[in-house]
Amino acid sequence: MTTTLTPPEQPRPAVRERPARRRSKAARAGGQLHAGPIAYVVLALFTVGSLFPLVWTAIAASRDNQRLAETPPPFWFGANLLDNLETAWTDANLGEAFLNTTVVAGIASAAVVFLSTIAGFAFAKLRFRGRGALMLIVIGTMMVPPQLSVIPLYMMVAELDWTDQLQAVILPSIVSAFGVFFMRQYLISALPDELIEAARVDGASSWRVVWHIVFPAARPAMAVLGMLVFVQTWNDFLWPFLVLTQTGNPTVQVAVAGLGRGYTPDQSLIMAGALLGTLPLLLVFAVFGKQIVGGIMQGAVKG
Repeated sequence: MTTTLTPPEQPRPAVRERPARRRSKAARAGGQLHAGPIAYVVLALFTVGSLFPLVWTAIAASRDNQRLAETPPPFWFGANLLDNLETAWTDANLGEAFLNTTVVAGIASAAVVFLSTIAGFAFAKLRFRGRGALMLIVIGTMMVPPQLSVIPLYMMVAELDWTDQLQAVILPSIVSAFGVFFMRQYLISALPDELIEAARVDGASSWRVVWHIVFPAARPAMAVLGMLVFVQTWNDFLWPFLVLTQTGNPTVQVAVAGLGRGYTPDQSLIMAGALLGTLPLLLVFAVFGKQIVGGIMQGAVKG
């Protein structure tokens, strides 16, 4: 009887445990990111740089013209802010100017948003002959400087006897090539073709598709476009200055341009008028800023 001897088992070498590697950025993508001190410094610098013009306007509006001419200029508020604001409001007739500008900016914003959404939907989702060529023409109009159209546009307004009337400022602002391009680019990704086809199968007409499908889907972009057009129209100066007068139907920018005139312009009064003209925009953004930012994020998620 033979006996087989098995060699004793050799001890296995100890496996060295590798140190846990740091999780990469990709592994931490789902977690919450924390800003470092450099990010806070950069954000603080950008915030200070953005707020400095507004703060300086308020400081200059609270001083008198003599103090503003001294060196170094003042860097803190004075005691004349309320007096200068009241004088600017009275001398420039800013009450009527605010009403006129609100009407002009409101109508222009609503018209641009409505027409741009419809045109953007047509260029994004409808198939028709010459669509690409027409879109190139729309984009090409954005390359033309607006100053080139001032003379023929003024001749047309004078021929219609619209000088010093608000429709002379409203009608040239109700169509925007940028608005059409902006809404087209948004609707290409935010509006599925299947949704439109399903509505067509259910017998929905073109206007019903626009009203019940396109407008709800484009609401975030419409809010952003409306805000941009409102701010641009509110701050527009060249064209309203040419067709409106300071004693007739002025807008805010035209009314502020008439402040502080004289042999020595009153800079403090001009700054007070500029501050009054800026406050409504700050109020609008403070009230609707959260909804606009939320709309942008909602659109980004949809896309």
